[in-house]
Amino acid sequence: MANQKITLDASTKLAYDRTRLAYERTLMAWVRTGTSLITFGFTIYKFFEEFQKAGQVARSGGPIGAREFGIIMISIGLFAVLLATFQHVTAMHKLRAQDPEVPYSLAASVALLVSLLGIVALVAVFFRQ
Repeated sequence: MANQKITLDASTKLAYDRTRLAYERTLMAWVRTGTSLITFGFTIYKFFEEFQKAGQVARSGGPIGAREFGIIMISIGLFAVLLATFQHVTAMHKLRAQDPEVPYSLAASVALLVSLLGIVALVAVFFRQ
């Protein structure tokens, strides 16, 4: 009984496809947002680092300087992408439990690659004085 193959009618199959594609679009929207935060944080850090090297901008005496701001922005972007990826994978497992023919997500692969980019950027900013 456990090995029976479930056959779905065409409208149900299309409904699963629409749901899967909605999950994919949602994840890609989060990936775009996270990528923007990661690149914005890294750009702010590098921008002010270059001006500080040239002596055109003094180091911030406040609690949050350009480096700390960059780390915060990169961390938020990385956290958003990782959390969205986890949510997407969980939703896809639930969907796959109903329809085993649901294909694997390319968006999740892209999200994991962007997460690696975020980790590299965070390490680069964090360990650079």
